[in-house]
Amino acid sequence: MLVDERMSHKVISVPPEMSVPAALALFRKNQIRRAPVMKDGKMVGIISETDLLNASPSPVSTLSVWEMNYLMSKVTVKQVMTKKVITIEVGTPIEDAAHIMVDAKIGGMPVTKAGKIVGMITETDLFKVFMELMGAREKGIRVSVLTEDKPGQIAKVSRLVSDAGGNFLGFGSFAGPDPSLTVITFKVTGVKKDDIKKILGKEVKKILDVR
Repeated sequence: MLVDERMSHKVISVPPEMSVPAALALFRKNQIRRAPVMKDGKMVGIISETDLLNASPSPVSTLSVWEMNYLMSKVTVKQVMTKKVITIEVGTPIEDAAHIMVDAKIGGMPVTKAGKIVGMITETDLFKVFMELMGAREKGIRVSVLTEDKPGQIAKVSRLVSDAGGNFLGFGSFAGPDPSLTVITFKVTGVKKDDIKKILGKEVKKILDVR
């Protein structure tokens, strides 16, 4: 799965001269949390809802509403935006996007193609991918098992469940409590909860959870 398969294609941008209150109103109207800042067709920064809220006056301020509104109308996006923007190309694997966002501690990135912004990929998009991978919206039995981290373990577990009539709705493997172990989690239909131990009990280190 690539970034362009899950990104938001509609990109709403803001000019650097826009006031913070106007930008906040735009964000709320369009239900977005970040936007590229564009000037003369070029991206000069990125602004997030958090940036805008941090620039807004404190509710315990002693200033009057009129004074606050006047002062805030003078604060522009350019003054509070992030100038160094991390972008990602459309053909990048989705897991690489997640890696970049986690390492950089950001909630979203503009997606580019030949230097032009064509979309936005956000943490919400990644959450949706994770839900799909794990079959979160499907009804079935969710199973987590602890196995040795060695070649063939995932194939063995999936084969045993499939041979028992199981139909996988979601599947994932995760780091175990130490490097020698792996946690395999899957959602399946076609088998009963009580049968899981019979199917996998002797083939895995431990059955962690069945629900």
